[in-house]
Amino acid sequence: MGRSQLEKQKTHEKIVEIASKRLREEGLEGVGIADLMKEAGLTVGGFYKHFASRDDLVAEAIESAFDSWGRGLEAEGVDPTKMTAADVADRYVSTYHRDNPGQGCPFAALTSDIARSGEKARGIATERLERNFEALSGKATGASEEQRRRKAIMAFAMMAGGVGLARVSSDEGLSAEILATVRDFVAGIDK
Repeated sequence: MGRSQLEKQKTHEKIVEIASKRLREEGLEGVGIADLMKEAGLTVGGFYKHFASRDDLVAEAIESAFDSWGRGLEAEGVDPTKMTAADVADRYVSTYHRDNPGQGCPFAALTSDIARSGEKARGIATERLERNFEALSGKATGASEEQRRRKAIMAFAMMAGGVGLARVSSDEGLSAEILATVRDFVAGIDK
């Protein structure tokens, strides 16, 4: 790859990284192309050298946000397949995740926005839901695959919704209670 192509790729990745964080912090409508490009140190005109449309950027940014969980675990030397349900719950349903939406799961920050976004972003989210359900069902107990999958769907819905509700609450005690309750429930799916 030539130097200019490498630079273009790095710039592209920088834009996606910034967009990924901003989308989780401000929602899909809260991030404008002009502000995003300014933060990346670029002009608005440069946007179309990297993306055919805003929808393409949103899809890439959402995909990058989904990948951030795995990249973070990898950086720490953690194998997600060896994590217990309690390990997943401790990491996901945490005050850190609640207080840092720009570093967290897009489902906890953007569920409604993704539901209203383009087909590309919704397709990426659907694929990630399936991956999450599969991973959690492998940690759940149950007499059948259907029972384990149902537990996984409930657990993931509770985690994403619980973090979202904990963010909504202006009462720190209630917020902490929501996180603890959800964390305890999810940690028990393997029992």
